[in-house]
Amino acid sequence: MKYKNPILYADYSDPDLIRVGEDYYMISSSFTYLPGVPLLHSRDLVHWELINYCVRSLPFEKYDRPSHGSGAWAPSLRYHNGAFIAFIPLVDEGILVARSKDPYGEFALNMLCEARGWEDPCPLWDDDGRAYMVFAYAKSRAGIRDRLSVVEIDPDCRALLGKPQVIFEDTRLAPGIEGPKLYKVNGWYLILAPSGGVAEGWQSALRARNIWGPYEYKTVMRQGHTAVNGPHQGGWVTDPEGKSWFIHFQDVNELGRITHLQPMRFLSDWPLIGCDSDADGIGEPVGEWDMPAEGKPLYEIAQSDDFASGRPGIQWQWQANPRERYFHHDRVKGALRLACLANDRRENLLWYAPNAMTQIPQHPALTAVTKVSLSEKGAPGDMASIGVIGHSYGCLGLQRAGTGFRLALYRGEVTDPAFEGEASEVLAAGRELETGQAYLRLRINGDRTYGFSWSSDGEKYEDIGEKYPLTRATWTGAKLCLWACNRENRPSDGYGAFSFIKIRGDE
Repeated sequence: MKYKNPILYADYSDPDLIRVGEDYYMISSSFTYLPGVPLLHSRDLVHWELINYCVRSLPFEKYDRPSHGSGAWAPSLRYHNGAFIAFIPLVDEGILVARSKDPYGEFALNMLCEARGWEDPCPLWDDDGRAYMVFAYAKSRAGIRDRLSVVEIDPDCRALLGKPQVIFEDTRLAPGIEGPKLYKVNGWYLILAPSGGVAEGWQSALRARNIWGPYEYKTVMRQGHTAVNGPHQGGWVTDPEGKSWFIHFQDVNELGRITHLQPMRFLSDWPLIGCDSDADGIGEPVGEWDMPAEGKPLYEIAQSDDFASGRPGIQWQWQANPRERYFHHDRVKGALRLACLANDRRENLLWYAPNAMTQIPQHPALTAVTKVSLSEKGAPGDMASIGVIGHSYGCLGLQRAGTGFRLALYRGEVTDPAFEGEASEVLAAGRELETGQAYLRLRINGDRTYGFSWSSDGEKYEDIGEKYPLTRATWTGAKLCLWACNRENRPSDGYGAFSFIKIRGDE
């Protein structure tokens, strides 16, 4: 039986993974979206379920509001002394460590160190009990790139035990090297790291007999004759039979960085990732391959939600630290009541909204339908909406207007998106309604556009607005969202009630 790549057409970027017994666990970056650092589980490396997050919230006031481009960058995951340990770079604050003996439980957090611009950390516990961390540098914060450093750390991951030493820098062989994963194999210290940039780069390997080097270099996977650009950053794991596998991402721009699985093997203690179809000693990504295991659970990542408990399912993340105040105090089962909040810091735009509830699209094309209503009591400007977040974004909402209601489609544009970005919004379309209830539909199309429609009965839909270009957000793909707010930025005790959201892939 074969599997096909990508194994996940979803933006679980910068993946790293481990195996514990017969179970595989994978984490990814999450940036400003929280809870953060999603933790996925599989029994066959192909079918995955979302089971937890390594970070419920980030322990800095900055993340109580959207901090696009900051937050949790590329993490690493290891299992050591009976605990799951994630190293998470907060590129503006330092290296955060999250650990738990139960992958389904809450992770305890501590800062390993304060550092600005250290990215992509990965630990190694050596045979003599000493521990080390390899990491790269983010030029936007550190002012440097193209190099990897190693530093000795406390084996309990609570402090540095020395100063970092640069162990590799070669802009000819490996420009833009980043995302290092550190292993020890047959006496070799092995680092797998991408080079050459996210969209056009390749996968590199370094090896040395001493942790401090000198390191030899080899390219071990590149795009070659395939359609898989990159291929970029990931992690190595062995299955119970001893076969090696490598998970990495491919950048598809508007929908982010999707997940591929490659066979991997060693030749003369060098890894070869993918398939060497032209016999040049460098692997290329495979389009399909034999399943790592058969007869295992065919897990899927949840998408639709009936809000049976009155709270969102595990598939949802906020644009900032989660807060109970995002929900209305009158909670009921079978509906999600989001408070129509004002923004106490600035204008109430979707890009600035900490209470925007987001989800990673799981398909290259999809349809999402939600039934919304506004509470009987509230304030003019209260709105409940469905939308898509990116550098060019939009949301369609049911809005209270004076003594009546209307549908309002807002379009937003983000300037200076390299960091948090500044946004502006306009009312792109609208129409009056006689009732405070409607079905709202979002379609993300295969041609990388999206559009909205609405219905009064859930059967016949009418388009509103146009087809708009889908764009990525800062370091992430576009996000689907549900959002309640007061568009006039005034206090309100009102809420938007979402009865359900149904999402289906349109491939």
